[in-house]
Amino acid sequence: MGTVGLTPCRGPPFSTGEHMRIRATVAVVSGALALSAFGVPAAQADDGRTWTPDFGLSAPEQSHGRMAARAVTATDDLKITKAVVNGGKPIVVGTTAPKKVSVAITATDDSGIADAATFLWIGSTLESEDSFGIGQNEDVATCKAVNATTSTCTLTVTVDPAWLINSDATTWKVGAAVLSKDGQIVQKDAFGRTNLQRLSKVTVNAAPEPVKKGKTLTVTGKLSRANWETGTYKGYATQAVKLQFRKKNSSTYTTVKTIKSSSTGALKTTVKASVDGYWRYSFAGTSTTPTVTAAGDFVDVK
Repeated sequence: MGTVGLTPCRGPPFSTGEHMRIRATVAVVSGALALSAFGVPAAQADDGRTWTPDFGLSAPEQSHGRMAARAVTATDDLKITKAVVNGGKPIVVGTTAPKKVSVAITATDDSGIADAATFLWIGSTLESEDSFGIGQNEDVATCKAVNATTSTCTLTVTVDPAWLINSDATTWKVGAAVLSKDGQIVQKDAFGRTNLQRLSKVTVNAAPEPVKKGKTLTVTGKLSRANWETGTYKGYATQAVKLQFRKKNSSTYTTVKTIKSSSTGALKTTVKASVDGYWRYSFAGTSTTPTVTAAGDFVDVK
């Protein structure tokens, strides 16, 4: 069973504006969960950076000193039963603000649960040179007992867009490790999954305003999403976007037509003006990009 110590790294942007991200190779050590408290040496990435592979777990104190932690066997009771990232929702990250998300790990053991740890990572295997991951913020998890044997331990992970490249908008693996009160440790390098997405935006403008009844109304806008490699929002091309309308005194939008964004993300279509109301564009989202809907643009029809 492997274990990882994760240090995301990025070099400064080039003068041309191109972003560069140096991926720290995921450090792998053999055997049970590696803990710096038990003398595990630092690992070294291809770029020469070093860090200690440490989940932040410590074995419980005993009257006779520190108990040596050990990996669970097939006959042990310690089990991880659930790992939920960000409340089960995708992690959506824009261009500048780091996003802190929760990771709740539920585990059970006949002695009770002492601590837990987590990391998020991508790559084919932990040994792959292109593997990349993000470790937890806390040294110790906050564990809440469900009963005498089961606890849910909560930690946080911060995803900073400065670490990311656009291909990171994909499914990430959730590593989880748990320490029982009697010193057992179980680690699952890919116990769960979570999706990382690029924040999306959509705008709308209906013109002219006001407009005569029966005349042509042109509705423009733009669909864009975070480009982590440039730190800007770029147009999202050839995506299906719904044009929707609600009457002035209604609370319900209806879809009038579906159009596709241009190669630059631009949106443009025409309709006949009939009654006062609000026009908006709505994008259903993709696996890499969340749903987004513009605020309605009111048009007064004379």
